[in-house]
Amino acid sequence: MKLVDFLPVARGDEPADLLLRGGRVVNVFTGEIVEADVAIAGDVIVGVGEAYEAAEVIDLGGQYVAPGLIDAHVHVESSMVTPPQFARAVVPRGTTTVVTDPHEIANVIGADGIRYMLDVSEGLPLTVYVNLPSSVPATHMATAGAELNAEGLLALSDLPRVIGLAEFMNVPGAVLGDPGALDKLRAFQGNVIDGHSPGVTGKWLQAYVGAGPGSDHECMTAEEMVEKLRLGMYVFVREATGAKNLKALAPAVTLQNSRRCGFSTDDRHPPDLLDEGHVDYLIRLAVEAGLDPVTAIQMATLNTAEWFRLRDRGAIAPGKRADVVVFSDLQDFRAGMVFAGGALVARDGETLGEWPVPDVDDAAVRGTVHVEWGQLDFQIPARGEQMRVIGVVPDQVVTTRLLQSPKVVDGIAVADPERDLLKLAVIERHRGTGNVGLGFVRGMGLKRGALAGSVGHDAHNLTVVGCDDDSMMTAARAVGEMGGGLVAALGDEVLGTVPLPIAGLMSRQPIEIVRQQTDELVSIAHDLGSPLHDPFMTLGFLALEVIPSLKLTDKGLVDVEQFEIVSLWVD
Repeated sequence: MKLVDFLPVARGDEPADLLLRGGRVVNVFTGEIVEADVAIAGDVIVGVGEAYEAAEVIDLGGQYVAPGLIDAHVHVESSMVTPPQFARAVVPRGTTTVVTDPHEIANVIGADGIRYMLDVSEGLPLTVYVNLPSSVPATHMATAGAELNAEGLLALSDLPRVIGLAEFMNVPGAVLGDPGALDKLRAFQGNVIDGHSPGVTGKWLQAYVGAGPGSDHECMTAEEMVEKLRLGMYVFVREATGAKNLKALAPAVTLQNSRRCGFSTDDRHPPDLLDEGHVDYLIRLAVEAGLDPVTAIQMATLNTAEWFRLRDRGAIAPGKRADVVVFSDLQDFRAGMVFAGGALVARDGETLGEWPVPDVDDAAVRGTVHVEWGQLDFQIPARGEQMRVIGVVPDQVVTTRLLQSPKVVDGIAVADPERDLLKLAVIERHRGTGNVGLGFVRGMGLKRGALAGSVGHDAHNLTVVGCDDDSMMTAARAVGEMGGGLVAALGDEVLGTVPLPIAGLMSRQPIEIVRQQTDELVSIAHDLGSPLHDPFMTLGFLALEVIPSLKLTDKGLVDVEQFEIVSLWVD
């Protein structure tokens, strides 16, 4: 809205387009609840007070009015649907802005993937900002489908809705002065640079913060969170499908430090988005954990807007974008009405009106699974009495480092489901290199069959876990035949699938259909023995070589603390 048009309405000389009358405004600047009307003209709030007139009036009857919620860090690709379908899930729950890091699709197809995510999110009731992926590839210890250096990132930095550099995952590169890492940090100096430093502490953390990253969403303990806050970082408290950190971190949020805190959903699958919610769910969890409701709303709005320099949103105030949530219970935040840019777009959890569906050619983001199946072999010759085994930590993306004796049959180390010792394989799928990383994992819990998926953070190679090689081969081949997706198999039978043909990460189907497919697949995985909440989310993170402690990539077993590939076998 032009200033010349804004001023007469703000002065009260001309009527507003819409008046939300009789509400109780959550003032995120002062922490107060203020009885006030909210006047809106076009897509902007023009006044918060009394005596405004408008063409349309909605009587709120004392309901609360808050700014639209902002997710500080999310990978839309992890919802397994494209941005228009993601928006249909989160906007009715009060989220009107997300800051997304499209490094999932960028690790598959590079800059074309970033442009696709920007194009397909254009004009939605959800404002999708992009932080450019700093880690494509995440490290040299995995094969990704693309590479983005500092020059390539700068070439994308002027695109609409690009605001900074996303989670800087290469902590050793930043701390030890790797030239490529420093080039990226220098290129975005003066801009927003998000961090990613799980478990990093002491002098390494001092060096990392001084290198440029100013936020973190990877805290797992209150002590870690406080140390990072004391160094000036913003901390985004995460509650994802695979990493649940909010209850552990909530006690660290105080009156004195809360304005440096926000919320991140990071990676959430459709069932959790639709059943639990999005940022609204994090607010409810925070209040249950003892946070003041207004503090929780500040974390979900103003705090995040300030870190990302989004000065046009994050508060109910004159001149701010009219992204507004109306709700009835301060102790149980659930969106009743959601306005995006002054338009009522959702009521009581349901979308309203016609939402745009960007017409974007997706040919460049399909056909991304390239494997020579005839050369694939999962056999692991036994070469020692002890082997390094990845230990799953339920509800976390970190793993432990275990030593186990193998089960050996005819000189071959095989899965041992009775000991919950399953075989794990990561198959390079981008370049047809033939790379296959092989190892073992404990904690997936399968008693029979195999699970496979083309979602394998962050290189997104094809990850397979199973009780026997035949089931693993069946599951892996099924993923390839679909052009990407998730699969459960037993022997030579495919038991269930979730097709994800967009970069092997997303579906264009309605999120309700993808949710139904996911529910059925997770149920099958549970029937095969896995006790995990979402075994496929856990599987997807077993290849992420920047999260401690032990991970597997297509190049081999990675000791994350040592930042090097190590042998499966221990001398």
